[in-house]
Amino acid sequence: MRGDGTADLGDLVMRVARVQRRRFREVLEPWDLSPHHARALVVICAGDGVRLSDLAGKLRIAPRSATEVADALQERGLIERTPDPGDRRAVLLRATDEGRRVREEIGAARAADAAELFGRLSAEDRETLARILRALAD
Repeated sequence: MRGDGTADLGDLVMRVARVQRRRFREVLEPWDLSPHHARALVVICAGDGVRLSDLAGKLRIAPRSATEVADALQERGLIERTPDPGDRRAVLLRATDEGRRVREEIGAARAADAAELFGRLSAEDRETLARILRALAD
């Protein structure tokens, strides 16, 4: 065990991650969406037609799980399935106008929540934290 606090860093990172996940779930409550659904909506809104396999890959979930997420979003009217013009056997997932509106609202709510959470830090500390997290994420 190191006396420089290094051993505690993993636990601290995990605690902060749990706080972030809890806050994300709370932010999503007004839209009755899960974090998986919200992340999928972000991916779908970012593209002009996303295949289920690509959605699964970007979310790092099984294709069957991606189908369930897409089904739930389609049932809510947030996305639609359209034929893939390049492959008649495939479908593309596209955001509806409502889906894009919800995505924008969630983005604004998340930004406000992040500003509140990270506003506890000075601007210098936020820059340092971002630099450190980028270094660890690579």
